Amino acid sequence: MEKNRTQQIFDRNLAEGRKSFALLLDPDDVEAAALPGILNNAIENKVDFIFVGGSLVTSDNLSELVRFVKSNSNIPCILFPGNAIQIDANADAILFLSLISGRNPELLIGQQVVAAPIVKRSGLEVLPTGYMLVNSGRPTSASYVSNTQPIPNDKPGIAASTAMAGEMLGLKLIYMDAGSGAQDPISPRVIRAVKKNSGLPLIVGGGINHPAKAKEALLAGADVLVVGNGVQKNLNLLTEVSELVQLTNETLNVN
Repeated sequence: MEKNRTQQIFDRNLAEGRKSFALLLDPDDVEAAALPGILNNAIENKVDFIFVGGSLVTSDNLSELVRFVKSNSNIPCILFPGNAIQIDANADAILFLSLISGRNPELLIGQQVVAAPIVKRSGLEVLPTGYMLVNSGRPTSASYVSNTQPIPNDKPGIAASTAMAGEMLGLKLIYMDAGSGAQDPISPRVIRAVKKNSGLPLIVGGGINHPAKAKEALLAGADVLVVGNGVQKNLNLLTEVSELVQLTNETLNVN
């Protein structure tokens, strides 16, 4: 990919008002036998991005997963690292995450310092991303591993101020996540507040396991919807959410 191409896609879609759809593949959850079918389904349904990574990644197949995606599709493959060792130079880009919703210095800057030399040598496109965990109604892997308190799902002001701070610090994307296996998705009130107060592309994931929840997030202002575990349990969800994203773009008269 040409330099900064992935960031340009995010920025162009934002400028045009175009909604996007990202599929999250967690190396710990994706079975090798199921991967070809999942990827083919993603291609057929015009998925915009494939995120690869997770909070733990205890398996050793992250690199294998990245290579499979790159070898069998032209969809931008973006690393979604849970720590400094989840790096693979064969991906197109990396979400260089700073957990701005928490107060754990290791995930605000510590892990980033460790990873920076490796990422620079890799040649990966770096996407500076403000990562915000939002309470999903129960503890998730992300909240447990990060040792932080998520933003309350009924406190849109806190979420908006956090996103504004991230933007003022120079971050290029905001990723709000309810976490893998979330009981509840992020509330529309929180999404609207962040969208209203930030000019950055807004990625929203976690708990989107039904088209109705995807629609709520899109109408509230999400620019990129992320679906992960829900797709692996129900492949029809990928098709349903993709059709919803396309219909939203048509309704908004976005080509």
